[in-house]
Amino acid sequence: MFLGELEKQVLQYLWSSPNVDAKQVHAALAKQRDSSPNTVQSALERLFKKGLLSREKQGHAYLYRAKIKREELIAKLIDSVASDFISQGENSLVAAFSSVSSDMDEGQLDQLEKLIEIQRSQLKQSKSNADK
Repeated sequence: MFLGELEKQVLQYLWSSPNVDAKQVHAALAKQRDSSPNTVQSALERLFKKGLLSREKQGHAYLYRAKIKREELIAKLIDSVASDFISQGENSLVAAFSSVSSDMDEGQLDQLEKLIEIQRSQLKQSKSNADK
């Protein structure tokens, strides 16, 4: 899945301001970039078709909200890129992640360690359930 710069900005805005129409999104993003209302509307439509937004008709306009959490989208994007370049069993993803994590501070590394431990626990549990 590929996201353009405007689509990313729209998602960022919708994560903090759900249930807004295209005019509100345009007004908020106009501070950051020079885009027409039609361009913003097109970005909203693309994101809706990609399954990343939901919308509800209100009068003549749609109210949009993000359908996916930020963390879920990041995971999908990483998985998409990784699956394009890395074959099963290859350690390139681990090496790349290790390189990226070198820029993390101690708090972020602690949080990452906790998340890895949760994943290990869930993996052990699913293996245990499969053996039953």
